[in-house]
Amino acid sequence: QVQLVESGGGLVQPGGSLRLSCPASGTIYSINNMGWYRQAPGLQRELIASASSGGSIYYIDSVKGRFTISRDNAKNTVFLQMNNLKPEDTAVYYCHADVSERYYDPGTNYWGRGTQVTVSS
Repeated sequence: QVQLVESGGGLVQPGGSLRLSCPASGTIYSINNMGWYRQAPGLQRELIASASSGGSIYYIDSVKGRFTISRDNAKNTVFLQMNNLKPEDTAVYYCHADVSERYYDPGTNYWGRGTQVTVSS
């Protein structure tokens, strides 16, 4: 089993910044993709940023130029630096990791429990 625990959410004014962190722990042989999703009230959960083990990065258009995803592979941790936050960024942010627990394991999706980000004046 693998556990993901997000931290760093909170209340911030428009234009402010937050940094989310998400370490993965448990039985880990390798981590393929790590990423961040968010879900606003009444909307579906959406992928906003991901980083592959090979270095490929993806951002949804609405966060390009404002958010930066990074990984510390030695610590099995993914980060999301969020700058110039807007009220429409308000959502619960979830960490995701595609983890191989053994060398022959193709990978299993794991999720954190989420951290609330509220952007309001």
